[in-house]
Amino acid sequence: MNFGSISNRRVGRPREFDMNQALDAAIRIFSEKGYHGTSIAELKTEMGLTAGSIYKAFRDKRDVFVAAYDRYKQIRADLLDQALSSASTGREKIARVVGFYAMSACGETGRRGCLAIGAAVELVLSDAEIADRVGGHNRKLVARLEGFIRDGQLDGSIRQDVDPAATALALFSYLQGVRIAGKTAELESQMLPSAEAVLRILD
Repeated sequence: MNFGSISNRRVGRPREFDMNQALDAAIRIFSEKGYHGTSIAELKTEMGLTAGSIYKAFRDKRDVFVAAYDRYKQIRADLLDQALSSASTGREKIARVVGFYAMSACGETGRRGCLAIGAAVELVLSDAEIADRVGGHNRKLVARLEGFIRDGQLDGSIRQDVDPAATALALFSYLQGVRIAGKTAELESQMLPSAEAVLRILD
């Protein structure tokens, strides 16, 4: 995240709070209530900050959201990279990604929802910068899935007649959908079986 604008406004002054802890709190409330459903007063309470502290670090609620979104995507990317670190074949890499998203749809994390799918989607039609952010992350994930499929076709773990581009988009659609399904606990018992089922398109 680029906090250059924040630093320029606060040169020579020590930060009065832990930025990452504050953003983690913002991620929680934005994920649960959405962007429009979250007020500055609620952010202040959740982040444990005064309104003055928030406005010293951020211009407005949107500024808080952009910083929270960037941190959320970085945390998720780091966790996914950890899950992928020991995968050896293309199919195993796809399985790790699908399993990672399915597990994220379970429990408290699943019920809270995905910041990128929930709150960010509220803004893509009205905010070009956020639309670019969301679109860029989506394109990167689809491209990564396509690359894993091609890896699997080279190492023999994925059949040759699978269309890499179309299948990558189909998998991406599942990843987004399973996070939406996780908002209610009713389908939680079906999350991991659904992951196993979607992987069969590679066999």
